[in-house]
Amino acid sequence: MADYATIDDVKNGFRDLSETEISKATALISEACVIIDAYNADASADVKKVVTCRMIRRAVGEGDGANASLPIGATQASIGALGYSQSWTYGTGSSGELYLTSLEKRILGVGNRIGAHSPLEDMADD
Repeated sequence: MADYATIDDVKNGFRDLSETEISKATALISEACVIIDAYNADASADVKKVVTCRMIRRAVGEGDGANASLPIGATQASIGALGYSQSWTYGTGSSGELYLTSLEKRILGVGNRIGAHSPLEDMADD
């Protein structure tokens, strides 16, 4: 199976990655492909590339710089001061974990659809 995105794709529009992050991201790209194919192997190449990049960026995080105040994927945050307190809440998955958000599932053509279909309906004569 070919990877759906490259390291350059992941870095574009995101940030430069350290050598350690590049090694981690390279390994995770192949895993992301498996997860994406489990949801929709027939999605277009562009969709698979976007979803792969989003998954890898979330797993790698914002890094150690000034932009690292809130981890990617966190839905709530709490920061203390002199009492040294930090707290993060994730809506789904966790920091460094590969997962699909509800938006990414929707992009892939799957998601929160409610409904039913009876195979017997197709057999009925009009």
